Amino acid sequence: MNKLNKWYELKDFLILWAGQSISSLGSEMTKYALIVWAYTQQGTVSSITWLAVCSYLPSIVFCFAAGALADKWDKKKVMLISDLIAALGTMTVLFLYASESLQLWHLYIINIIISFMHAFQNPASYVAVSLLAPKDQYTRVSGLQAFSNSLVTIVTPALATTILSFLDLKAVFIIDLVSFVIAFSTLLLFIKIPNINYVDKKEKFIESCGQGIKFLKENKALWRIILFFSFINLLASISGNSIMPALILARTDNNKMILGMVSSAIGVGTLVGSILVTIMKPAAHKTNVIFLSCAISFLLCDILWATGRIAPIWIFAAFSGNLPLPFLSANLTTIMRTKVPIEMQGRVFAARDTFQFITIPIGLALGGMLADYIFEPFMLAASPIQHIFSLLVGTGKGSGMAVIFLITGTIGFIVSMISLKSSIYKELDY
Repeated sequence: MNKLNKWYELKDFLILWAGQSISSLGSEMTKYALIVWAYTQQGTVSSITWLAVCSYLPSIVFCFAAGALADKWDKKKVMLISDLIAALGTMTVLFLYASESLQLWHLYIINIIISFMHAFQNPASYVAVSLLAPKDQYTRVSGLQAFSNSLVTIVTPALATTILSFLDLKAVFIIDLVSFVIAFSTLLLFIKIPNINYVDKKEKFIESCGQGIKFLKENKALWRIILFFSFINLLASISGNSIMPALILARTDNNKMILGMVSSAIGVGTLVGSILVTIMKPAAHKTNVIFLSCAISFLLCDILWATGRIAPIWIFAAFSGNLPLPFLSANLTTIMRTKVPIEMQGRVFAARDTFQFITIPIGLALGGMLADYIFEPFMLAASPIQHIFSLLVGTGKGSGMAVIFLITGTIGFIVSMISLKSSIYKELDY
């Protein structure tokens, strides 16, 4: 009975979670289909990475202001408006594609607009979940969110590829819009997000924007772990999932089925990890779990993607390297939710997102340029260093991207293990 009560306490969160998960599936299918479309149109890694840059940069640039406003504004309205504008973006892409006038620059503009709205939606969603879930359930809530994200990652490649094979891109967009209607209606009609008292309604807007940074700098361990992940995100975005599709397509002569299997393996790994973190007892030393998970992911994912040259190795790397990530995410989010007062979470989470994720668009742009203009040409020209790398990653198309994975994976593993041994972060465990 006690276990049933625990789940009943999450009733409102579970309704919100289910609706948002369905919407996420539709959105990710559209992203996946457009990545394939962009690569087949342009044939360059940069065509993929710049799509991602446009999806990240505006939300990061406007994060400070959005976080301050999200603390003041009605969380539900912010989430509804953001979802509505995202749906309008999908409708625009559908219209352009149906009229045979869709171009890559259209997607850049639409991604920028949607990303701008995410700057408001993300802090509002963080606070909404904190308000809907009891504190002792934060780790379970994070596990459930990781579970749905991983399930979406599993289903997306197979479902999107099937639809593209038997129907076309328009069908993907229509499914995305249907999923939006379900999520929007669920949030509008069935979810009541409690109101909270803002700390100081007379506080000047500029001062309010800076409160998140001030809080983090006064809590040095939080500040250090955010800077750590800022560097980790730089490494991960230079390689990681940003150029992984191009790596697989390049080394398999554009075999979308193998790409789909690797992408699904990422989801299976995170699915298994999210189930484990949901049902297991919360870790006593959360920072140890965070850094160890990060090290294992770089070792098993990036380095095996680099050195592997056949689908089974890539699939194993995708599974094993992503299995620890829900443990990382759940424990980091739990630390943030418990260490930050709820009335400040919008501003603090926005500040966290700005510093932690500002390196992602930089890494994405850098990864595409490094692949297209430096490492791919470098691995096609014989030299002593090229020969050494070729013994590890092979030769031919895609070998330059494999070198990028090898370098970022090695650095990420070393930095994570150094942080694991550091005593700076231990106060976050209590």
